Amino acid sequence: MGYKVAVVGATGNVGRELLQTMYERDFPASEVVALASSRSIGMEVSYGDDKLLKVQDLATFDFAGIDIVLSSPGARVSAEFAPKATAAGAIVIDNTSHFRMDPDVPLVIPEVNREAIGGYTAKNIIANPNCSTIQMLVALKPLHDLAIIKRVVVATYQSVSGSGKDAMDELFNQTRGIFMNQPILKTQKKFTKQIAFNVIPHIDEFMDDGATKEEWKMVVETQKILDPDIKVFATCVRAPVFIGHAEAINIEFENALDEDTARETLREAAGITVIDHRQDEGYVTPAECAGEDAVFVSRIREDHTVDHGLNMWVVSDNLRKGAALNTVQIAEALIEDYLSK
Repeated sequence: MGYKVAVVGATGNVGRELLQTMYERDFPASEVVALASSRSIGMEVSYGDDKLLKVQDLATFDFAGIDIVLSSPGARVSAEFAPKATAAGAIVIDNTSHFRMDPDVPLVIPEVNREAIGGYTAKNIIANPNCSTIQMLVALKPLHDLAIIKRVVVATYQSVSGSGKDAMDELFNQTRGIFMNQPILKTQKKFTKQIAFNVIPHIDEFMDDGATKEEWKMVVETQKILDPDIKVFATCVRAPVFIGHAEAINIEFENALDEDTARETLREAAGITVIDHRQDEGYVTPAECAGEDAVFVSRIREDHTVDHGLNMWVVSDNLRKGAALNTVQIAEALIEDYLSK
């Protein structure tokens, strides 16, 4: 059976990646509709190697007959149009932050909590988690099953593509400008400080306790998806990288877990590739993960400063597993577990 699918935000970084991922995975779509704002009407976006979709206006689109909506247009737009789509009978899988903490909306990473998809019937909406949360929890889930995680301290090194195309352009223009001896301030629009040849410990807005909203997301999303008893402390940093998020994760377990057991457990887990050799080039960086589907785990080490401690380095393409791939995997699981039956 084929499903009619609408991709909202089809002209953005994630929207284009959604279309490419659907094509690569041979998603069971009988029809695919590309939707975006009125500024993009008439544009064409690629669906695979040989098909172009003409972009239609989200504001005037009739969702009647659409089975599944894959949505990544920004939180405000999702807040307005997702209910219209569900009222017309569609199931929305939303990649924005708007619905994530709604108690009636499941927040899903298929390798972690696939069973939660069944909660979609409350509002016909499923939320895709934050990109930095996704890759961390894919790596943590097998270890939590083994030894129960008490506490996580994570520092992220997040690529500029997490802030969209304009952010990528800003990094490019600033880098070029420095080599050409041009003023940086003229190109500083998306970020609060220079991003080229720099790192910025500030993603999203600041909250009353001094954390940023990005850091807060990693805490509350981990507790909603994996275990409400896990304590998480995050420091989220924007790095001058175009694609690929990296994370240094320190974990404290309730029970003993040595690094060899952890390494073998992660090797056997779905969605994870372990590359961990204690030599030059024996680890993965964002430059190598771009365009890949896996969550890569490297530098697995025991932390002897706490009882039952472990440290690891986790890298993933934030536009794929951190956004488009996870969204498509949710849709595939939804079809397999519920719609096809």
